[in-house]
Amino acid sequence: MLKIGVLASGRGSNFQAIIDEIEAGKIPAKIEILIVDNPNAYAIERAKKHGISYLYINPREFPSKEAFYEKIRDELIARGVELVILAGFMRIVKKPLVDAFQNRIMNIHPALLPSFPGLHGQKQAVDYGVRISGCTVHFVDEGVDTGPIIIQAAVPVHPEDTEETLSERILRLEHKIFPEAIRLFAEGRLKVEGRKVKILNYNLPEISFSNPEIRQ
Repeated sequence: MLKIGVLASGRGSNFQAIIDEIEAGKIPAKIEILIVDNPNAYAIERAKKHGISYLYINPREFPSKEAFYEKIRDELIARGVELVILAGFMRIVKKPLVDAFQNRIMNIHPALLPSFPGLHGQKQAVDYGVRISGCTVHFVDEGVDTGPIIIQAAVPVHPEDTEETLSERILRLEHKIFPEAIRLFAEGRLKVEGRKVKILNYNLPEISFSNPEIRQ
């Protein structure tokens, strides 16, 4: 069974979606630890409710960002974590963690990468006037949302959309494709070749098109 470590900073809605899929028996995995950089993160309450161990690590207690990530790395390794999930973790992951978990750190971004990386991907999409946006699950490297893409799902952008309305539409798909990517990893069906991630023996479900929110 795959051992997962989750990093979060806020409410942890994707964390909850992953918990739900694991508890439903759809992902052969166990969450070993939740690590937060914010003592008030609501993700902690979710961990408590489901009996998941959690740890607050204060980045201000470390002399450098690298030292902060060395501490996170050591905590994850001590628990035998095999896959690291960034569930709303609002920091750029640094070399000590990336090197220790190469192609074993997953993040979800609320845009169709490589378009609109970084903060406020939904606002960027609305401001740019695109007709389609969505979300991307990708492996994490040392760049900002530049790692190999695993799964993407698309939603329409309506003329009247705001950052908030588009964010809500995208979030529904995040809760579907993030657990799906983790399931594929747990089943050994992801193979990274350079920038590309091959999914073995898989037909991607038409997640976006079955969403009742989509209007033609």
